[in-house]
Parts: sequence; structure tokens; C-alpha cells
Amino acid sequence: MKNIINVALIGNPNVGKTSVFNALTGLNHKIGNYPGITVDKISGDAKLSNDVLAKVIDLPGTYSINASSLDEKIVLDLLFNPQHKEYPDVVVVVADIENLKRNLLLFTQIKELGIPSVLAINMADRMTEKGISLDVKQLEEKLNTKVVLISAKKKQGIEELKAAIIDFRNYSTEPSVNATAAASEFFGKLALTYPTEPIYKLWMIYSQDLEIGSINKSSIEEKGIQLSESEVKRLQQKKTIKRYQFINDLLKEVYKKDIKAATDLLSKADRILTHKVWGYVIFFAIMLLVFQAIFTWSSIPMDWIDGLFGSLSTWIHEVMEPGKLTELIADGIIPGIGGIMPFIPQIAILFMFIAILEETGYMSRVVFLMDRLMRPFGLSGKSVVPLISGNACAIPAIMSARNIENPKERLLTILVTPFTTCSARIPVYIILIALVIPDTKLFGVIGLQGLTLTLFYLLGFLAALVGAWILKFFIRSEKKSYFVIEMPNYRMPIFKNVVSTMYEKTKAFVIGAGKIIFFLSIIIWFLGAHGPGEKYENAEEIVTEQYKGQSVSEKELEDHIAGYKLENSYIGIIGKSIEPVIKPLGYDWKIGIAVISSFVAREVFVGTLATIYNVGSSGEEDEDGTIKQRMSAEVWPDTKEKVFTLASGLSLMVFYAFAMQCTSTVAITRRETKSWKWTIFQLTFMTAFAYLAAMLTFQFLK
Repeated sequence: MKNIINVALIGNPNVGKTSVFNALTGLNHKIGNYPGITVDKISGDAKLSNDVLAKVIDLPGTYSINASSLDEKIVLDLLFNPQHKEYPDVVVVVADIENLKRNLLLFTQIKELGIPSVLAINMADRMTEKGISLDVKQLEEKLNTKVVLISAKKKQGIEELKAAIIDFRNYSTEPSVNATAAASEFFGKLALTYPTEPIYKLWMIYSQDLEIGSINKSSIEEKGIQLSESEVKRLQQKKTIKRYQFINDLLKEVYKKDIKAATDLLSKADRILTHKVWGYVIFFAIMLLVFQAIFTWSSIPMDWIDGLFGSLSTWIHEVMEPGKLTELIADGIIPGIGGIMPFIPQIAILFMFIAILEETGYMSRVVFLMDRLMRPFGLSGKSVVPLISGNACAIPAIMSARNIENPKERLLTILVTPFTTCSARIPVYIILIALVIPDTKLFGVIGLQGLTLTLFYLLGFLAALVGAWILKFFIRSEKKSYFVIEMPNYRMPIFKNVVSTMYEKTKAFVIGAGKIIFFLSIIIWFLGAHGPGEKYENAEEIVTEQYKGQSVSEKELEDHIAGYKLENSYIGIIGKSIEPVIKPLGYDWKIGIAVISSFVAREVFVGTLATIYNVGSSGEEDEDGTIKQRMSAEVWPDTKEKVFTLASGLSLMVFYAFAMQCTSTVAITRRETKSWKWTIFQLTFMTAFAYLAAMLTFQFLK
């Protein structure tokens, strides 16, 4: 029978904790290098030896166990509850060889809880190039623990770490530094009253207002042991100072670093990339390069996928018997899904670039750089993590706001994050830009279409900042915040991680969007292929009579009949009823239906139009077979002017830049804020603002 032990991985953000987790368990979880990427605990099984298995829990990155954010509370909930099924038999504190001073603060706190602990110092492969030397034996003696040098990236020291975990029962649980000596009278009373409990754990219960079993702050005060709030804060400061005094003295003896290493090329690069002027210029240039690549690199695969679905729809008509099932598949499902699939190459390219920026360590520089920009708007540098993550999806982005300690900054970040341009908007932007923005280059270098996409990304980011600035006057918080961030070393992107991220994110997009579009395509097709009353049923006779004696071809007559039936179908009736509301924005009823249906998910917009236009055509194969060609050919029935012009196209893009067109985002906002008031306010404000901005855009440009 194999022994099973619980192992908790704990460490500051950016120490490579998740890499250690992957090395132990063999799993392939996403590795990020900016704070807050792990917002919940992840677990996996590790085989430590032939007869020992471990359940490894990867806890959120934290700088201390003085919980000030939601992800730090996850750590506390586990470490202070021995009855928890995942309560660790041993804690592995992961540290970074270049940031030991800060990392050891957390280690001394964990050690004082009385849990067997191992200190795993990661990135040890960089010691030589950075001029670092470490006396491991003396460090073990001073910390009263087991120390293992590892490199999770190069899989060095992992077997030694496994052996150290197995041997956890032989490690001392005595603290490395007795910080309780900072107030001997108070802690002396605690020791006498609760002789079987670790003093530091009792202190945490009291100072953090926790409850472990029958012990809580109130029960301690009932026994005459009490401190004022100011005394608690003063004592916390004294304890932290005492820890750092111990750590400083320790590192003077065991840790040496060649100062010349700080003057290398990468350090000089940091001064440029985080410069108060050049830093922003470089960031804008990188984003412009990314979006230009999205247009340029994806054009060939996009055209191929688009043509493939057009041919597939025609082939279905040819091989299947005429009837409702054939029409559902060929005119409903295939055009609906085919409307979104051509954008897969562009989405994959976007995720690839995001993964590369994360892997290289540049994203942390962006977070640091943006802190200067965020402060006047009521946000902090940590708010950049959700705002940048929102370029992929607003849902995990809003969840990543958990690591923002200040309640006001956290709420502001949640409320404005949906303004950032998520990947679901890409299909809308791409097809509209391709329709209304000419494919020309400024100065022969900068593509106008790529520049437009970049500007809309910046527009979303600017809207988030302005929204935060307005809201900060209505949301109050007395708590001050402090911005702390790791600056990880630059590194070459790991090809496997980049490909894995690109694949997983793209797959999630395709599956998520595909399921929604599949069902909506069926509904849209049904509503467009059926209608009430004689106008729909007798459409052929009515239209034929209208054009009797006129010189129209058979093909044109069939198109008129199909268009008349669509207008008098269920979806046509719904669309016509809302057209007066959306016409000031430059939208016809078909666009209105697509906008409403895209509230389920933004990317549904293109698929819905593809289905509507396909149902509204004669079904014959012609030059207007693709969704882009059908949109380009769409005209207003009374004026015969094009529906999609520069004015209406930009109006639509502005609307999608500001509107929160996603029910999942509404749900996650409610979950994270635990408030319907702020959720409804967010939805109402963004929708009203999007409508007004889109209307002004169209009226100004038309």
C-alpha cells in the first residue's frame, strides 16, 4: 500500500512555483510571469518514489500570510484549518535565487506555523551567470530547515526535492526566527491560556480575525487578552522589522552576489522599456506590429477557410434531397459556423503574441510602466493585469482582480475591465475593417487596417481609464494601497509553452463560440425560414405579381422572393419592430437582430448575419457567396445605398468597443462583486454609453 502525503506549494508571485508544480506532477498548467495569474488553488498527483505518492496543491502567489487580498485568503484558509482534507503534511516554499530577501519573509512566517517546511530555491541555474554564491549548509542551519537548489525550467534538483519531501517527518517545526518576542507580555498570556496551540497561529487568528475551531478573536478577548487596533498594527510592523533584521543578517553570511551583474545588457534594456516616455512608445509600436501581423499573416488561411465553408454549403445542396433538413444544414448551421471559423488564424496569432510577451518577461514591465498611468484614474499597476488579460477574455480577467488588495481599486477594475477589447470582438472588428477601411499603407509601411485595429484596442483601454476616473468619485475606500511587483528576468520564450497557450486558448474560443453559434444558427434559421400569415406563405405569388411585365431575370426574381419572405418571416417581423430604435445608428433590421443575438457572445454577430443573409438569398451559387461579399452587397431597400459604409461600419465598431455584449461577463461580475447593484449599473451604463457613442459616430460621418 502506498503512502499518500499532502504537499502545499507556496511562494511569492514569479518565483516559478507553477513550473515546480508541473515538474513534480507532470501536468502542463499555464505559466505566467506577472502577479495574479493563479487566482485559485490547483492540485495534481506526484509520484515521489515507488511507495510514496503526493497530492500537490499549487496555492496562489502571496508575499505574506497577512491576508489583504482574496487569493492570499485562499492560502490562509488551508494553512489554518487542520481539519481540511488538503491540509498539508509538508509545505514547500518556493523562492527565487535572485530575490531571497523578500522570499524569506514568507518562509519565516510559514515556519512559525509549526508545519514541516522545505525551502526550494528555484532558478539556481542562473547563479553562475549572475555571480551568485550561496552557502546552502549554513543556510539550512540558520533557518532550521531543509534547503534544495532547483531549476524547474531545466528539471534540475527535482529528484532531490522529491526526496526532501519524503523525509518531512525528520524536519524541525521550530521557527527560524521567534518574531513573537516583539511583545512578550501579550504573547506570554496567549501561551499560558492556550498551551497546546502555536503562538504564531494564535496571533494570526487574533490579528486577521480568523476562526479555527472554537478559537477566534472574540473568544481570546473574553479571556482578558486584548489589544487596540493601533497596537495590532504597531505589533505587526515590529514583527516584520524583526524578521527582516534576521533575514538581512543571515544573507550577509550565506549569500553573495557580484554587483557587476546588475550592469549587463538586460538591465540596460529595462531602463529603456520602463522609461516614462520611450516605454509607452515601444509598447504602442509592439501592439501595432501585433495587429498588423494579424491582418497580414492570416489573409491566406482566412480566404481558404471562408471558401471551404461556402463550397460545403453548395455541396450539401447538391448531394442532399431538397427539404427543410437540407435548408437547415446548408442555409443555417454551415453559414452560421462558417461565419466565425475564418477568424481562427487571427485569434491564434493574437494568443501567440500574448504568450510570447508573457514568456519573455516583458508583460511585467508593462504592468510596472502602466502603474504611473493608472494612479490618477483611481487604479493601480495591478489593475493592468485584468485590463491586459481582458484582451483574451473578460471572464478570467475579472477573476484575476482578486489579487488587488484595495477594495475600491478592485471594484473599479472589475467594472471597467469589459471595456478592453476581448478576442470575441476580433471577428466583428476584422470583417468591418475589411469592409469599410481601404487596404492601403501610410508612408508605404503602416497598414491602415492594422492601424485601425490598434486604435480600437487603445480606444477600449482609454474607455476603461475614463470610466475608472469617473467612478472613483462615487466609490469610497479608506484603505491605502501599495504597488508591489516582481521584475522577472528576461528569458527566451519556451516554444512548447507558446504553442500550448495558443492551442488551448484558440480551442477554448472555437468550442465556446461554436456551441453558441450552432444553437443560435438553428434558431435564427427557423425564425427566418418560417413566418405567419399569407404574406409569407404566398410570397412567390405576391412578388411575381409585383414584377409582372418588368424586365427582371429569373435569378433576380428569385432573390426578390427570398428577400420578401425574409422580411415577412418571424425574424423579419422582430427586426422591423426594432429598426426605428437602431436606424439612427446606421443599422438596418438585420444588423439589429445580429446585435441583439450577440448579447449571448460578441462573436455571434458575424455568424448571425451569415445565417440571415443566406436565408434571405435565392440559394443559388454566385459571386456573393461569402459573408464578406454578402455584407458588401447589402443595400437599403428604399434608397439602394450600401448598408455598410464608413459611417455605419465605424458606428458598429464603436458600439462593440463600449457595449458589454456578453451574458457570461454579467454573471462573473455578479459573482466577484456579490452585488446586483454594481452588476446592473455596469450593464446599463455600458449599453447606454455604447448606443450614444455609436449614434454620434454615425450622425457625424454620414
